[in-house]
Amino acid sequence: MKTSKQARREAKELFRACLVQGRLDENRVRGAVQRVIELKPRGYLGMLEHFQRLIQLETERRKARVESAVPLTAELQTQVSRNLARQYGEGLDIGFTVNPALIGGVRVRVGSDILDGSIQGRLEALSEKF
Repeated sequence: MKTSKQARREAKELFRACLVQGRLDENRVRGAVQRVIELKPRGYLGMLEHFQRLIQLETERRKARVESAVPLTAELQTQVSRNLARQYGEGLDIGFTVNPALIGGVRVRVGSDILDGSIQGRLEALSEKF
C-alpha cells in the first residue's frame, strides 16, 4: 500500500511533536498513536505506518554496535563510548561484540553509518581494487 503525501506529512508532524530536546518521548508516542486511533482521520493507517517507520529509523540511529577481533578492555570500551557520544550525541545504546573474522581492528555501526577499521575490511577493499 502506497502512503499518500498528506499521510507522510502528517506522520512527520506527529513525529516532531513526540520529540523532547531532540529525543523521542515514549509517553508522547503512545499518546499520539492512541489519539490518532481514536480520531481515525482520513488515511490514518498510512500515517501510522509511516510514523512507525520514522520511529524505527530514529531508534536504529541511537544504537551503536562495536565489533572487534579480540575483547576490548574496559578502558578501551570507555574511550570508544566517549568518542561515539561526542560524534553522535549522548544516549547511544552501545553494544560490544567479538568477531574473530575481523582479524584485527574494529568495526562500528551506528544506524546506517559503518566505520570499518578492521583488517578484513581493508583486505576486502584491496581485493575490489584488483
